[in-house]
Amino acid sequence: MKKRKAVALKYPEGADAPFITASAQGNAAERIKAIAEENDVPVIINDDLVQVISLQETGSCVPEETWTVLAKIFAFIIQVDGRGNGFYKN
Repeated sequence: MKKRKAVALKYPEGADAPFITASAQGNAAERIKAIAEENDVPVIINDDLVQVISLQETGSCVPEETWTVLAKIFAFIIQVDGRGNGFYKN
């Protein structure tokens, strides 16, 4: 059975790209997801994307090859709820 992975991102206004605020697998990944849901933070489930992003260090910007996918995800979240509080699960 594959261990669940989770990555938390932050995209401050004016930043060139989102950066990684947390990354974990297994029970810690489930806890990241639970904390996000408890705080109305959007949760996107995308196994391929998390595989790529989780290879990076916490505190670093996400890899450039993920920018297009992430831009579409962030745009969708903003479209669903202008404050970015919508949920999208794939």
